[in-house]
Amino acid sequence: MSQVDVERLANKVIGAAIEVHRHLGPGFGENIYHEALCTELRLCGIPFAKEVAVNIDYKGHPIGTGRLDMLVDSQLIVELKAVDTLAPIHTAQVISYLKATRLSLALLINFNVYLLKQGIKRIVL
Repeated sequence: MSQVDVERLANKVIGAAIEVHRHLGPGFGENIYHEALCTELRLCGIPFAKEVAVNIDYKGHPIGTGRLDMLVDSQLIVELKAVDTLAPIHTAQVISYLKATRLSLALLINFNVYLLKQGIKRIVL
């Protein structure tokens, strides 16, 4: 998948997240938004997997696993939050997942905002 295709996919996911936020608004727990976004992606025909295990290596040695909230079309990491403010550790977590998966783009989405546009962060490796 080309970088242009990954960007298009990201835009579709952002559109789906906006639709979820339009219907639910802020204030629910992360699990509610996770399930709603999964439902919206299914309705849009966008392939994804949720709670994907990622193998973590240290100097070429496997040391454990991490967990992605969502992996969209095997190309785009989507991490969901429902917090007052995204913290630097949230971004660091996503960068670590990008490195571990060798993918180039992730979306960090915080649904606990008035306008979802304020809660979307694109992270490029």
